Amino acid sequence: MTDTELLKKHEQERQPVECWTRVMGYFRPYSQFNKGKKSEFNERKWFVEENCGCACKNEKAA
Repeated sequence: MTDTELLKKHEQERQPVECWTRVMGYFRPYSQFNKGKKSEFNERKWFVEENCGCACKNEKAA
């Protein structure tokens, strides 16, 4: 069975996922953002801490 077939099979069991993010020191759901805040959120850059290239990584190895 393919992934697409599995998704269709369980479509009625799926639930929407709500994304929360921290804004100005408190958590707030993305669904309550206005147009401008949604635009800012979508422009954020994601990174993996291990691959950030900061100097502290090199200091630990020394």
